[in-house]
Amino acid sequence: MSSHVRTSTADRIAEIEIHRPEKRNALTGEMYDAMSLAFDRAEADPAVHVILLHGQQDCFTAGNDLADFLSAGRGEGVASPATNFLSVIRTARKPVVAAVGGVAVGIGTTMLLHCELVYAAPNARFQMPFVPLGLAPEGGSSLLLPMLAGYQRAAEMLLLGRPFGAEKAMAAGLVNEIVPVERLLAHAREAALAVAALPVESVRITKELLKRPHARELQERMAEEIRIFGERLHSPEAKAAMGAFFQKKKG
Repeated sequence: MSSHVRTSTADRIAEIEIHRPEKRNALTGEMYDAMSLAFDRAEADPAVHVILLHGQQDCFTAGNDLADFLSAGRGEGVASPATNFLSVIRTARKPVVAAVGGVAVGIGTTMLLHCELVYAAPNARFQMPFVPLGLAPEGGSSLLLPMLAGYQRAAEMLLLGRPFGAEKAMAAGLVNEIVPVERLLAHAREAALAVAALPVESVRITKELLKRPHARELQERMAEEIRIFGERLHSPEAKAAMGAFFQKKKG
C-alpha cells in the first residue's frame, strides 16, 4: 500500500483517505494501485458494508500527478493504474460514499459519478480540464454527466473545463448535500453508518438495479474514452497544452 493512501475499517465502514497534502493529493500510479487494492479488500470483506472515500477538509484531490502520469503514459497501457481504478469503482458492489472538500480536479470529479452518496463542503472546487489540456473526457463522464446534469450543463463543464463550486455541482446532480467544512467528514460517516445499518442484500440489489440499465453502455463508453484519451495524450495539441501548463507552474 502507498503511504499516501490511508485505510481503516470500523463500524462496517472501509475508509480510504487520499493523503498527499503537500502535493494537493495529486494521484500517482502507486496511489491508484493502493486505492484499487483497498476497494478490492473492502469488497471481499463480509464485515464491510460501505466504502467511504475522502481527502482532507481543504483538498480532495488535484487529479493526476501530471509528471508521473506522462512518464507512465509513454509506454503501452496508458495510465493503466488510473483506468484500473476507474474500473474498480465502476463495478463496486458495495455503496460508495464520498466527502469532498477543496479541489476535486479531473478524475477527482469523474470518480464521483460512480459514487452513491457525495457530500461537499462550501469550499469544494470541481473541475474537468480535459479539453483545455488537449485531452478528452474520461471516467465515463461523456455518458454519465449529460444523463445527470443535462446536455448543456455537461457540455459547459467538459468543453470549457472551468472550476465550479459546490452549489453548481449540487444543481447538476453531482452532489447530494453541501455540509459545513468542519462537519464534512463526520456527516459523511453518519451517512455511511446509516447505509451500513440497512439490510445488506437489499442494499446490494438496489444498487445493482440502479446501475443495470446503463452498465454495458458505460463499460463500452469507458473503454472508448480510454482509447481516445491515449491517442490524445500523444497529440501535438496535448503536448503543447501540457507544455504550457508546466511552463506556467514554473513561472
